[in-house]
Formats: sequence, structure tokens, C-alpha cells
Amino acid sequence: MATVLAPVPPVAEWLGDLDALNRRAPNFFAGRPVILDLAGLRLTREDLDGLLAELAARNIAILGIEGAPPSILSPELPPALSGGRPAGEIDTPGEAPPTEPQPRENAARSLILDAPVRSGQTVLHLEGDVTVLGAVASGAEVIAGGSIHIYGALRGRAVAGAAGNPAARIWCRRFEPELVAIDGLYRAADDLDPTFRGQAVEVRLVEDAIKLSLFERG
Repeated sequence: MATVLAPVPPVAEWLGDLDALNRRAPNFFAGRPVILDLAGLRLTREDLDGLLAELAARNIAILGIEGAPPSILSPELPPALSGGRPAGEIDTPGEAPPTEPQPRENAARSLILDAPVRSGQTVLHLEGDVTVLGAVASGAEVIAGGSIHIYGALRGRAVAGAAGNPAARIWCRRFEPELVAIDGLYRAADDLDPTFRGQAVEVRLVEDAIKLSLFERG
């Protein structure tokens, strides 16, 4: 299993969110295989070289690249992977001007996962909330710039507010985590009140401390 990084425009601001995560967890990418997913971005070869250089400067080693048109790839770059979403060239007719990138405010802010997050998987979404319609297995990890909503059991790790958002929260239907964290403050399983285990729980920050509370399952 690998961590997938999917840059969104403007890439400079996305790199800023990545820097915020690195400040809160300096060793987060240490030893992790990382795949760069470029689907949805229109990059030149120079843009790609610059992005890889920015990631290398942050000690993020790219294992492979998904979603990039073949014309900007070459043997000296990380290999193209075919296990993810396919991507081809986008034809630009005649003299039509290039499409302007959508502003950041209009970008999708939430990620919804229809399937459970399996052991060994890491979901990293710094642009907003993450909603998991299933469970988060032991050994799995969900990291969000905003809040995390888990409709099943949380048995792995949930890290909310990773890009610097102390108002982020974590909700889950069955609370059995290995670790929960908000805005860089974390509590491991051994430090959590066992009376909340197996319950529907909300996790939030109150005066720089992690607070657990029950909520109705509905």
C-alpha cells in the first residue's frame, strides 16, 4: 500500500498545505512509498520537473506517477503506473485559448469514500473534510485538512485538521481507534477513556485538549 498525493490547483497553495502537515508531523513521509496522482492537472514537462523538485526538497520520494499524459513522461522520471485512473492527452482545438484553472474556492473541498479503508491504506486529503461510508480498519490511516466523518467503526488512526484547523472534529459510529489527532494534538489508544470504546463518539479540541463526547447514533 502507498500514500497517494493528488495536487490540486493552485499547486503553490497545495504545497503550503503540505508544509503545514510536515510542521505538525515532521516524520510523516519518512519511509512511506508515495504515488503522485496528476489526474485533473494540466502540466508541462517543466511543470512536472518543478513539482518533483519541490517534493524532493521536502524529502518526499515519489515511487510512481499516475494520471499523467505519456508525452511529459520519460525514463528518468518515476515510472508511470497503470493501476489507478487512466488519463490521456486532452485535445485543444485550433486557436482556442487555454482553459483557465478554476479558483481554489471552487475546488472540491470534501472527499467521500464509498468503500472501507483497509489495513495498510493511507487516505490523505488536505483540502477539506473526509467522509468514510464504511469502517477504517486497524492499521489504516485517514488524514484530513478538515473534519473526518466515519459511518462505521474507527479502528485505525484518524488525523483531522492536519493543515492547521483547530476547529476540525472527528465523528465515528464505533470508537475503537489506535490514535486520534486534531491540529497536531493527539491521543493514542492507551490514553483514551475506555468507557467510550465501542460508542458513537465525537472528538474535538477544547482549550488545547482533546475532548471525547457521546452522540446519538440516529
